Amino acid sequence: MSNDINTASSSYIDSLRWPSKQDTVEKAGEKKSDALTQEDFFSLLTQQLSFQDPSKPADNDQMIAQMTNFTMAEGISNLNSKFESLAASMTSNSALQASTLVGKKALVESDTLDLNSSGDVSGMIAVESPVKDLRLSITDASGQLVRIIELGDKPAGGLRFNWDGKNKDGESLPPGEYNIKAEGNMGEEFTSLPMASYKNIDSVNINGANGIIINTKEGAVKLSDVAEIA
Repeated sequence: MSNDINTASSSYIDSLRWPSKQDTVEKAGEKKSDALTQEDFFSLLTQQLSFQDPSKPADNDQMIAQMTNFTMAEGISNLNSKFESLAASMTSNSALQASTLVGKKALVESDTLDLNSSGDVSGMIAVESPVKDLRLSITDASGQLVRIIELGDKPAGGLRFNWDGKNKDGESLPPGEYNIKAEGNMGEEFTSLPMASYKNIDSVNINGANGIIINTKEGAVKLSDVAEIA
């Protein structure tokens, strides 16, 4: 008799238990969306027509305007979904294309040159106006001057240059990073000019606001700021 009472009491207590977290989640998942669908709209329209005053029926123009507005709203909503899907697809495509840049070289603004084992390096000087007596000064990591390249008078524009990796005595220099400076007479005094050199692309990032970002050892650069990919 005692066992039966205990069993019944236990069953009764179990039946009064609070809903578990899983039960709450499942019921929340079953909650219907509050957004009005096209079926809801026509159901409301039918109710409106059934309760209208027979002596003052609904105006046809107003009904057509309501249906048109709903159709336009639904069309715009579907169009937004299409554009979101297209934007996601374009982002994925951009990421795939950007990944092919890794390992290539980008011509970016820099005052250093990366001399490799081939012993040849190139870059570009930005000349905003005609310059006279243009020259390049190349120094090593310790700041010692190793080479001066005379380029003479040049017109305005992007001026490409090449360095064979040799010092003033014609000796090949070891691979590494060298500092470079371009100066020229653009009036009555010598002026330093902005320069660009080729840097290895180590990795690529996709930034929603800034687009494609390439990473070099000198830092991150927008792809739109890269003059050339080699």
